[in-house]
Amino acid sequence: MSTTRPVIRAEGLTKTFGPVQALDGLDLEVRPGEIHGFLGPNGAGKSTTIRVVLGLIRASGGHIELFGGDPWRQAAALHERLAYVAGDVALWPGLTGGQCLDVLGATQGGLDEARRAALIERFDLDPTKRVRDYSKGNRQKVALIAALAADADLLVLDEPTSGLDPLMEQAFQEVVRERRDQGSTVLLSSHILGEVEALADRVSIIRRGRTVTTGTLAELRRHTRTHVHAVTVHAPADLAGAAGVAEYVDERLDGHVDIRFTIDAEHLDAVIGQLHTARIHTLTVTPPSLDALFLRTYDEDTSDGQAEPRDDTELGEPEEAHR
Repeated sequence: MSTTRPVIRAEGLTKTFGPVQALDGLDLEVRPGEIHGFLGPNGAGKSTTIRVVLGLIRASGGHIELFGGDPWRQAAALHERLAYVAGDVALWPGLTGGQCLDVLGATQGGLDEARRAALIERFDLDPTKRVRDYSKGNRQKVALIAALAADADLLVLDEPTSGLDPLMEQAFQEVVRERRDQGSTVLLSSHILGEVEALADRVSIIRRGRTVTTGTLAELRRHTRTHVHAVTVHAPADLAGAAGVAEYVDERLDGHVDIRFTIDAEHLDAVIGQLHTARIHTLTVTPPSLDALFLRTYDEDTSDGQAEPRDDTELGEPEEAHR
């Protein structure tokens, strides 16, 4: 466990909107200099958590710190150290993209002009067009450029690539890695699991307003099964009954043996040794993707059949939001 103070620390966070429990004891720790993936199905409480972190709404209970301070009471000072991108950007339709960057930059203490120019080129944005003539993707680019060009210690990115095409998503990933390497911390909430898998140093998965699991992808994969596909010259002896092996299937094919099974991570080395004795022709070992990890967590956590509470995004504007 790192002794460095977390950039974001939430412990036992709760939030209710009337009869709806949006957060129910949520824990979250985002460490300095990491990209932290924040995942959960619709209604899990991601948007509520981000609003509490940003000081836009006040938690009903629990403890929340942002840079060691209280985001509700010290929002103005703490916001000088962060930049935020929402999934559905609202800009001023009569302004050009460049003018919007000026306004957004002013709210964030100014932009690095060289970085701003480079990002405009990398994201292929025409800053002379008015916002009313932009597509959703181009509006999203304006918000991304404003955030990524700011000298922010923390980037809070909530569905940041909504509306971007695959080429721009690739550019986004490159820039986020660069900002992380320059010392910024990133909280990334996205429905694109491949994007989180490509970027995140650690991941937290939440459901029903609670943290279900957190850790690096390697740590999360230790509790899941790896898929193995091997073609061998001979049938390996007793592999189907080996420790950790499940879903074993083999088939004779053109003088070889086609073998497929899943295996617990801690037994993988021993099983690969058994395959070697059977003379491996081809071998493919596929660790579980973030999609598989997410779905496994989803299935386990819904086994009790409880109904999913709605997130506050479905409830309208909370009554104690900052004016």
